[in-house]
Amino acid sequence: MPPIPAPRTSGFTSTTQVPLYWAAYGTAGAPRLVVLHGGPGAHHDYLLPQMLELARDYELIFYDQRGGGRSKTDDRTPITWQTHAGDLDRLVDELRAEPLIIVGYSWRGLLAMLYAVEAAAGRTRHRPAQLVLIDPAPVNRAFRDEFEREFQRRQSDASVAQLRADLASSGLRERDPDAYRQRAFELSVAGYFADPSATHDLTPFRVIGRVQQSVWESLGDFNLLMPGKLDSVHVQTLIVHGRQDPIPLASSEAAAEAMGATLVVIERSGHVPYVEQPQTLFSAIRDFLRRTT
Repeated sequence: MPPIPAPRTSGFTSTTQVPLYWAAYGTAGAPRLVVLHGGPGAHHDYLLPQMLELARDYELIFYDQRGGGRSKTDDRTPITWQTHAGDLDRLVDELRAEPLIIVGYSWRGLLAMLYAVEAAAGRTRHRPAQLVLIDPAPVNRAFRDEFEREFQRRQSDASVAQLRADLASSGLRERDPDAYRQRAFELSVAGYFADPSATHDLTPFRVIGRVQQSVWESLGDFNLLMPGKLDSVHVQTLIVHGRQDPIPLASSEAAAEAMGATLVVIERSGHVPYVEQPQTLFSAIRDFLRRTT
């Protein structure tokens, strides 16, 4: 993999309860995209370097969500989806990131929807102008349960189990601990990919378990397909979903119908299209932004 370049500029927010690390790539003055990484409890680096393809045309603002990456906190107060929505609102205000174009991946694709619902109800300072949702997390508890079963099935597949056994008996842990950790990470995310060999090209990341747990607990038996939720959002929206994503395609189809969004299904791609099918993904995003800006 090519190395991750240093950002053009970076810093920490001063108006959020916990300072949030942010980093900007691309040309200052170009149209801005606020890029939201997945998780919960992860950090933005694992979207790089592939997502920097969009920096050819846009200024990209990444930030580590509260509790993960360089935005860690010792405060044990539970972090909720409302916490993250409030942080996003303040970051947009502080960095003057308007018109607000959100590119949300995975969990933060779901958060972008939640934020848009809050904005439609007048409960945020800012309203999204456009949304790009890349393989968003399931939009209700039933779809999330389906995803968890499918991911577990994939991770328990005999071929993946054999790869784990091969790694355990290889002696790599003793010979090259860094290579061992890299391979162990790859096997931990194999179920997300249409072709598990593509995991080599994903930048490793760490998820803070307590943050992940508290955020999902805050959602409870959520259902964004209920009347007054996604159907209240009137924002130009693109939803991209890999055909082989363990997250049910039906979740994104239902979200697109509720929002009147454009849905693009990427063939031969699982949950990580920016690694698996980058050309198709970035072409779809550029085309959508050109048409709707």
